[in-house]
Amino acid sequence: MPLKQGKVYLVGAGPGDPGLFTLKGVECLTAADAVVHDHLISSLILDHAPSAAERIYVGKIGGSHHVEQDEINQLLVSLARRGKTVVRLKGGDPYILGRGGEEAVALRAAGIPYEVVPGVTSAVAVPAYAGIPVTQRGLSSSLTILTGHEDPTKRSSHIRWDILARSGSTLVILMGMQNLRPITTRLLKHGMKPNTPVAVIRDGTLPTQFTVTGTLKNIVQKADEAGMKAPAVIVIGRVVEMRRDLLWFEIFPLFGKRVLVTRASSQTGGLERLLIQRGAQPVRFSAIEIRPIRAKQQLDNYISHLNEYDWLAFTSANGVHAFFHRMSEMQKDSRVLAGLRVGVIGSMTARALSAYGITADYIPAVFTGKGFLKDLRKADINGKRFLLPRADIADDEIIQGLRKLGARVDEVAVYHTVRPRGNLLKLKDLLLPGKLDVITFTSSSTVINLLAGLSGKEIKQIVAKIACIGPKTAATAVKAGLKVDILAKEQTIEGLIEAMEKHFRKEA
Repeated sequence: MPLKQGKVYLVGAGPGDPGLFTLKGVECLTAADAVVHDHLISSLILDHAPSAAERIYVGKIGGSHHVEQDEINQLLVSLARRGKTVVRLKGGDPYILGRGGEEAVALRAAGIPYEVVPGVTSAVAVPAYAGIPVTQRGLSSSLTILTGHEDPTKRSSHIRWDILARSGSTLVILMGMQNLRPITTRLLKHGMKPNTPVAVIRDGTLPTQFTVTGTLKNIVQKADEAGMKAPAVIVIGRVVEMRRDLLWFEIFPLFGKRVLVTRASSQTGGLERLLIQRGAQPVRFSAIEIRPIRAKQQLDNYISHLNEYDWLAFTSANGVHAFFHRMSEMQKDSRVLAGLRVGVIGSMTARALSAYGITADYIPAVFTGKGFLKDLRKADINGKRFLLPRADIADDEIIQGLRKLGARVDEVAVYHTVRPRGNLLKLKDLLLPGKLDVITFTSSSTVINLLAGLSGKEIKQIVAKIACIGPKTAATAVKAGLKVDILAKEQTIEGLIEAMEKHFRKEA
């Protein structure tokens, strides 16, 4: 018998954009022992679940069932009976054409406790991302959501197409791409005007979103010509006309751009989220991996003698986290920093420091090694002792600069930066023309490691735009044979995104 009673949460994951996932959904995922999820659930949503949580895919693609619904119902019951906290993660909202009700009935019949966490339905969100309000004063004051999965030509149809054709309501049809022709034929037959505006929206709320508009009379031909396939949402009604004035998502400077993210896998989340928010499609291929140091004696010695230093300087958020993690392992806290001044390079490093209750005493105006040294020239650091906890491969620019200003400097490696064992064939395929729009580099090591397995000829054939976070990274890229197209003015992830947007606005 399990030591605890299992429970199931039927959670709506929203229409695709991970930013539309609810806070309640995040709470459920962070406590999950098992996640049973549908097709097209973003990895950024799944990442909220603990790494140890079991992940079970039960997706359905275009009517092809990976796992039958009865099997899913029994799986949920079985997992809960084993005492697990289960999140059933469903696209959109679990109770809007998502068969969540069937799962709830099965759980109730089995005596399994459950909760329902509504999600943002694609019936409303997808049209909104396409610039279409589903209701609009003077055009439509009602909304009808219906399934297009049911064949509208069959005699036993439960949908009253005759009433819908005369209702004046906005019709939003989910899972209807395969039946677009019979749907339009039935509505025309029952008197809906042939010039009624229609939109078909594929991959709504995602960077791959694509919209075709037309009328009830010609939308089938237009969708066929555009090669439209499921998953798609169909919107029928005068509100579709609003798209001309209310289009916003598809005109983002980075919309649809495929952007290679080369940061360490543990760091990609922030950059990926910002790219998705701006309509870009992040492609993950980590060129570096952050690992803790094995030999900790030297670091422990420096931590034990912090009272001998005047300054503690961090050049990255990784250094902050590694340093304080080791302090915690040594059962020490921020009190050992009493009397020390703390300097950081960059807003991200400052934010990482603040998470441990420490406010940086010094942040340079320019987030580079040269910027760090430039502003320190105004301070009296002659004879002051500095400790720099940082990566094992960091260069000597700051150390040499501080020594020229009269400071006494010690450095200690708090983490290793290594090249992960990536799939070279996958990388070469990604770098082929047409596969990527932008390659981002956030450090010199990402440049060196990404290109390490490529020949000079292969590097010259790269046509994607090269975006670098700072001048030092850009110099490394140029030395390696790349042309740098985009350089961040502010050496932060936000600054890198801003530089990419500015570049593509100019190209538009």
